Formats: sequence, C-alpha cells, structure tokens
Amino acid sequence: MKVVIAEKPSVARELAAFLGAKTRHEGYFEGRGYQVTWALGHLATLKEPHDYDPALKRWSLETLPFVPDRFGLKVIEDRGARKQFEVIRRLFRGADELVCATDAGREGELIFRYILDLAGCGTKPSKRLWLSSLTESAIREAFDRLRPLSDYDTLFAAARCRSEADWVVGLNATRYYTVRYRTPGLLWSVGRVQTPVLAMIVRRDDEIRTFKPEPFWEVLTRYREVMFKFTGNRFLKEEDARALLDRVVGHPFTIQGVDRKPERVPPPQLYDLTDLQRDMNRRYGMSADATLKAAQALYEAKLLSYPRTDSRYLGSDMKAKVPAILFDLRDLRPVEIDKLDLKALSFTGRIINDQKVSDHHAIIPTGKVPGDLPPVGRKVFDAVVTRFIAAFYPTCLKEITTVSGVANTVPFRARGVRVVDPGWTVLYPRNQDEKKDEEQELPEFRSGESGPHEPSVKRGETTPPKSYTEGTLLGAMETAGRFVDDEELKEALKERGLGTPATRASIIETLLARGYITREKKTVAATDLGRYLIALIQIRGLKSPELTGEWEAKLREIERGRLDAQTFMGEIAHYTDEVIRSGDETAVDPDRLGDCPRCGRPVIAGKKGYGCSGWREGCKFVLWREFLNHTLGEDDVRGLLQRRVLFDSWSNVNGDGVILHLTDTGELTEIPVPAGKPRLPAKPSRRSTSPRKPKKAERIEKAPREPGKVPLREDPSRFATVSLGPCPLCGSDVFEQDKAYRCAGQKGACRFSLWKKIAGKTIGVRAVQALLKQGRTALIKGFKSKAGKRFEARLKLEEGEVRFDFDK
Repeated sequence: MKVVIAEKPSVARELAAFLGAKTRHEGYFEGRGYQVTWALGHLATLKEPHDYDPALKRWSLETLPFVPDRFGLKVIEDRGARKQFEVIRRLFRGADELVCATDAGREGELIFRYILDLAGCGTKPSKRLWLSSLTESAIREAFDRLRPLSDYDTLFAAARCRSEADWVVGLNATRYYTVRYRTPGLLWSVGRVQTPVLAMIVRRDDEIRTFKPEPFWEVLTRYREVMFKFTGNRFLKEEDARALLDRVVGHPFTIQGVDRKPERVPPPQLYDLTDLQRDMNRRYGMSADATLKAAQALYEAKLLSYPRTDSRYLGSDMKAKVPAILFDLRDLRPVEIDKLDLKALSFTGRIINDQKVSDHHAIIPTGKVPGDLPPVGRKVFDAVVTRFIAAFYPTCLKEITTVSGVANTVPFRARGVRVVDPGWTVLYPRNQDEKKDEEQELPEFRSGESGPHEPSVKRGETTPPKSYTEGTLLGAMETAGRFVDDEELKEALKERGLGTPATRASIIETLLARGYITREKKTVAATDLGRYLIALIQIRGLKSPELTGEWEAKLREIERGRLDAQTFMGEIAHYTDEVIRSGDETAVDPDRLGDCPRCGRPVIAGKKGYGCSGWREGCKFVLWREFLNHTLGEDDVRGLLQRRVLFDSWSNVNGDGVILHLTDTGELTEIPVPAGKPRLPAKPSRRSTSPRKPKKAERIEKAPREPGKVPLREDPSRFATVSLGPCPLCGSDVFEQDKAYRCAGQKGACRFSLWKKIAGKTIGVRAVQALLKQGRTALIKGFKSKAGKRFEARLKLEEGEVRFDFDK
C-alpha cells in the first residue's frame, strides 16, 4: 500500500481523484493501492520549554537563555489535529511506501518531515511529489517525476534550522522582554522577522511625525500655454527667486532646441505573490492576507497555479503549455486574446528564465474558465489573467520630447510625452486624470522661434515621506537589503528579503493582532505600544534586517549542502546567549556624551543645550536642556545619545507617563507608557535573603490580606506578569490587587502592603513603582486630612514603612 500525504484536504481530494482512490474513510481516501490523507498544515510543532522541564512554565530571567540539547516534537494543541495525526500515524505504519505531496518548498518539506519523525516512520521508503498546479496534466507529470525523499535532505535541513532558530531567538527574547519590562496583561512578542518589520514602520512614522516642512521657490514661465521650469535648483530664499524673475521680466522667450527620444516600456512581468498582493492593495485596498486567501482558493479550484511563489518567471518547459492556456481562456477574453498569434508567441527573457524559477514558477491561470466567483476572488483572478495576456503583448512605444528655451540667458525646460503605440497598455485603461499626469503632449515648437511669455515665482514646501501602505510595506520587506550596508547581506536579502512571500501577510496580521500596528484604509502605522516595544529593545540585531540577512545567507548555504546545520545552530545559541546577557549591559559610557544621530560626529555641550560638533559643516542637530516640563541633565543626554531612549519617571503636560525617544533624525519625541504601567528597567534579581524588621513608628495604614485569599506566589501566571517592583522588607515582588498593593512573599512571612487610597487620594501604579525603585514618590497633591483640609506630600520608605514626607 502506498500512502500519499498532502498539506490540505482540498489538495488530497484532487490527488485521490487522479489516483482513483474513491473510497472515503475518516481522515483519508483509499483505492487502487493508494491511501491519500492530509496534514491540515502544521500538525507537528516544536515542544514548549515546560515540556522539557515543568519548572520552565514559570517565566523567569534566571532560566534564560533556554536552548534544548535536542529539540522534541509534539502534536499541536487541537483536538481535530490530534485525531488526524492518529489517522496518519496508523496509515504510515502500515504503508509499504510513503509519498510526500505537501507544498513543494521549504515549509512543506518541514511539515512532512516533522510528521514522519513524530510518527516514528523515518526509515520507511519515501518519495517526493513536486507540484506547481492541480490540473490533471500537472499531477500526472509530477507522479511521473517522483524522486527519492533523500534528494531533499538539505532542503529539510534548512527548513529545520529556520524553525529551530526562530524558536530559540523568539522564545528567549519574548520571555526576556516580557519579564524584564513586566506589564499587566501584555506579552512583549519579539521575533526575528516581525520585529525588524515593526522597526521599519516605527522609523517611517517617526520621520513623518518629526518632519518639518521647509519652503522653497521655483521660477516658472508660460509660453504658448506650456509651463517651462527654470533648469537650475530650487531656491531656498524667496528674494533669490525674485532676483532671477527680475532678470527675465520684459525679455522675450526663445526656443533653443527640441529633442525627441523614443522610449520603450516593456510589458509588466508575471506575478509572484508579493507583486500580486501589492497590486491588489494599490488598486483595491485589499490586505495582503485577503489576497493570499483569495489566490489560495483559486489554486484549490484549479483556476490558478500555486500562489506562494517568489518567482516572476516560467521555466522553459512551460513554452509548449502557454498557447493552450491562452486558447482555453478565449471565451473569457476573446478580444484581447484574438490579437495574439498563439502559434508564434514571443517568449522573451522577461518571461522564460530557468535560473530564476525557484520552488515554483510565476502565478498564471491554468486555462480553466471559472463560474461564479466572490468579488475578491474575481478581482484576483482577473488581475492574473490580464497580467498573463499582457506579458505577450507588444512593447508600449512613447516619444519623449524635451524643449529648451531661454529668456535673457536664463534657461528653462519643458517635457512632454506622446504615445506612439500603446502596446500592452490597452489592457490597462486609465482615466483622464492619470493620462494628464503621465502623458502631456506638447505643441510643435521650432528652434529659434521667439515670443512673449508669462514668468512667475511659485512657492512650495517639502513634503514628508508617505506612510506605509500594505503594498509599499510588502515592497520594503521584499527589498530589505537596501537597509543593510554589507554587500553580502544585501545579496542574501535580495533573494529572500524579510520573510517569504508565503509568510509576509501573516507577519503583518501578527503585528495587527498584537496591537503593535494599526490599519487605516490602505495605510499601516505603528501604535504607541509598538513604538514602546521598539524603544525597549536596545539590541540592534533584533531590530535590523541584518540578522535575517545573515540567517538567510547561511540557510541558503545549508540548502545547497555547503554549510553544516549543527554549526549554524551553534551560532544561533551563542547569539541568543549574547541577547540575554547583554540586555542588562546597556551601560552608558560616562566619559563621553555620545554621537550625533544625524551625521555620527561627537556631540558637545553648549550654554542652552547639546549640539553636533559638525555644526560648522551644516549639521543642525541640537538637544535643548529644557524639554516639556523637565530639564535634561547630562546623564539624561548621555542616555538619549547612546541608548536613544530615556526611561526615568517622566510625564507629559497632562501628567501621563511617557518615555523619551531620540529618533534617527535627531528629534526628541514622547512615547506614552502603555496601559498597565510597565515596570521600568531593573536588575534581574533584587531579592534579599532575610526580611528587615520595621521600627515602631507612626506609619500609613496598610491593607490587610483578605481572608481565604490564595497567596499570589501560588499563582505563577499572575506572578509572572504584574510585578510592580521588589518588596522593601523581603525582596519578593509586589503586585496590584483590587484594593491594595501587596507583597507576594510566603503567606505570613511578610506583611508589607499599601492601600490604593490614602487620605482620600488614589495612589497610582507609577507612584508605587517610583516608591519601590527610588524609595520616594514625586510630590502628590490632593490628600485630605481628617479635618477636611487638603495637603500635598511625598510618600517615602523608611525601614520598610511607608510614610508621608512634607516639603518644608
């Protein structure tokens, strides 16, 4: 018996129909010597830390980093998944031969190998089916080309390294930042790909937020209803523009030359997934996730080829199939396809390139004509069909005309575009506004002609960079190499970028689900929560595409059999150890202020602030001593320049907690502290071994423990997420409860607690954090005495007791 396993039930149905396995059983099809089952995606996953050691269920800095000696696997926590896995295991163990028909790529290979390992069938004879389409002919060809599973061992090695490396870095970094900056109800999710993507969005938002428009002036003149521009640079001062204007007023305008050049615009290349997602977002505002789901549904309906591809080319083996596909689509697009000679199609290097077809070729239609489709599916299908037809249409020919003129020796220029042959562009009709913007036709000008004109000065302003849309963000993820300086890493990211076509949509959705970014119509922007997380992370590698570039370069070498997987994982373990160990080592160098965020030169102190030492060369960076309602001290400035973030107890004009962040453009901005008031950076362990006995003294009344209340130390989930700081008596953590802040020490061993309401004033979490960290709070207004008189005071700790501290 041969057992074939697909990644999804829909694919399994197509394979079963082809093989004649028509008998339906629970979880599989059977017939003609085949059993065809499916995996429901990832059925097996890497074990969690507590699966290795139950003590690791409690999140603690002392247990980090955690890297298993050998990674274990388990079935995902889902009843349906466990049931399906048992079916697969039974079929695998009774099989004579296994056929892997999961998606043909790195992740599909990982899904099958993990199931194979977990089922204990690693020694079974196994072969690989490589599919790019679900048409009957494609399935037949794939079964004719079955290859030994061992031919894909290096592909699996790369997939496993990617999976284990993401687990190691993501788990340890997430636990570290979640515990280190404890915030009620928040898990600080950190990942190899999602965090650099978030950092890119935060950086763009900072550029927009801190952008200061600068005016400029242009000198223009109108001659024969055509606007000519001065050929020199814009003017930064209006008086300079006016001076040039005075030179041309009253002088005739003379045409000096007319230059015409042909321009060829080739048809757009076929779609890969990222380009399809970007186009759907630009044209219809569709999210990347919605486009992927629609394309996947069209693939499963046999209407499109496999969508999760990063290639925009076809292999040479497709040359013979393309005419038949276009012929089958004639009923759908008769006018467009009838213009093509299907017997003599032009297969250019922009269409056929075997070297640039990776796991799968470009997304193309299969030739099957659909029935009724949902609106989203119809848009995606029509876009792919149009792009497929356009690829074989002639080049669009344009004529670019440049007219140069002069008035009193001042040069001007105008540019016009005339479409000679629209070629493939007839498939993409544009409205009149688009034509006016892109194709301005000029009247006939003759060299030497002269006449009156209307010169003028036009004021303009520089504009900030545009917010990311999902389309432009996908493009930035695909071309992340431009954010990296190292040439080898650029090359690695050129091929892979941040994430893969199959995962980029899910990365965006993960950031949305975490609340780190928000989607408004077409644009995406970072939330305060996302900005706060990026400010917390001091380790550049976790925020930069460089880390992904290094990994992708090495994963590619593993896939090619040139790098040992164990060597790679050893480097990952070493890197993770550095991440954890250096998290508390963000020490500020006391012997210098820091470097200018704009140009990198040293910063020097001045009378009213701190500025770049390169001010004579034009660098305008300044950090003023007075910011909002606070004065920046020299230590504050060192922290901002060297770490780019300041966590001290700051508040804005409304009294809300903020941290200060110095952007790459040198602007100082505020980031609101998230709801729940995260614990400010503290040493990993601040516990004392023996409680201190408080002196008898007048003190603020404390909140008693509630009868029958389970001690907090017995509640690991809450203990791990809501600590406000160390208890001043015993060093255990202090937590917020309904009516008081209480020590979580062993019941009866410590009596430190503090009412939330004291003398008619509610004591906030930030005040408690400052009290536990610094021993005193800022001045608090609004207390009320027993006689009804209002007063202000600080709260301070003395020998573990909380007392009022009245300023004289």
